[in-house]
Amino acid sequence: MLVWIVCVLIISYLVGAIHGSKVAQFFSGVNIKNEGLKNSGASNAAIVLGMKYGVLVALIDILKGVFVIIGTRFFMQHFALFSDVEQDLLLYLAGAAVILGHNFPIYTGFKGGKGTASIIGILFAIYWPIGLIGLLLLIGTTFLTDYLLIGVFVFYFVFVGGTIWFAEGYVPIAIASFLFVMALVLHIENFRRLASNEEPRISAFLRKKKPSM
Repeated sequence: MLVWIVCVLIISYLVGAIHGSKVAQFFSGVNIKNEGLKNSGASNAAIVLGMKYGVLVALIDILKGVFVIIGTRFFMQHFALFSDVEQDLLLYLAGAAVILGHNFPIYTGFKGGKGTASIIGILFAIYWPIGLIGLLLLIGTTFLTDYLLIGVFVFYFVFVGGTIWFAEGYVPIAIASFLFVMALVLHIENFRRLASNEEPRISAFLRKKKPSM
């Protein structure tokens, strides 16, 4: 079991460290880590390059979460025999490692994004109906309030709630809670901007135009 845990953590971290922002940089010639909010997340891509690039980065970062969870589940089911508790443990460890790789990639001095897109992919791959509910609430809340930040944390509440309801064992709940707290810490500056009415609005992303890819 220990060997599996180590392998899952290492592989998931390395996959998580692959950033959609690098693809956006290839097409646009702009390194978004040096612009806007100075991070490589999808929201910053939208701020700097426009909504089309934001969607591109988000899709790539979502898919790496999906890939890791589906891959981990496949190997567990075909190459080893684990209990339900052990399976959920490995799935949530894999998900956490993806987020850590995304947020703190070793090749960029541990400065990455904030993990929002990847957590969406992870929840979809673990419990897709809950992931769909969370995504719909994220989109609805974002457009209702005009702030992506609020929609993101509605999604995190769904993620933690779904974990409490469906996951086997206490470790997945602890991991989900850790990811939630980490997201809060990484978004402190966003909350400060929200309080001072300086947080970028989603309507501004939609109006932003940049040269096509």
